[in-house]
Amino acid sequence: MATSCAARPAVIVIHENRGLSPHIEDVARRLAVEGYLVLAPDLLSVNGGTPADEDKARELHAKTEREDMIAAAIAAVPFMQKHAESTGKAGAVGFCFGGGIVNRMAAGSPDLAAAVPYYGEQVPAEMVPAIKAALLLHYAENDERIDKGIAAYEAALKANNKKFTIYVYPGTQHAFNNDTGAARYNKAAADLAWSRTLAFFAENLGAPPKPA
Repeated sequence: MATSCAARPAVIVIHENRGLSPHIEDVARRLAVEGYLVLAPDLLSVNGGTPADEDKARELHAKTEREDMIAAAIAAVPFMQKHAESTGKAGAVGFCFGGGIVNRMAAGSPDLAAAVPYYGEQVPAEMVPAIKAALLLHYAENDERIDKGIAAYEAALKANNKKFTIYVYPGTQHAFNNDTGAARYNKAAADLAWSRTLAFFAENLGAPPKPA
């Protein structure tokens, strides 16, 4: 997706509960513009693939086995590490459902170097020791279901000496990054979280070569 042929760090982009949508494709594009080697897998491909209609995509997602999608996401890590144009360093970013999947990727793949879950469901404490990736955790202030898991996750990460940073964005709701959802989108928070995400990937994966 990038125009440079130089080896570059890889980033896997994990979609929301609507499958591989145009919004997620655009997130992947933005990372490619920064110079990363980017893969945005369609995790609904384990059940036929993402329908064009968003409502149908959401329905299919609800009928698809979560563990199958997690396995597909984890499989993307060695794929991107071994890609001919990769430096061998791979990170992941995910949103909503995808944020939870990125937490599972961190716990399930020792080769993942950097993980950025946006308002993602946390993994249970017993999975935390397996995490090797550095974590950048973005949360919305007004997101009761997800936020109730922050304290226990933070405690487990600290107890296991993991590298992590948590940001909670004031006045925001779940999905504040999605600029196609006017009701929840918060531009200021989205821009700040994105700048932090780019800096985090550069620090933990290595700065990518800028496309020509």
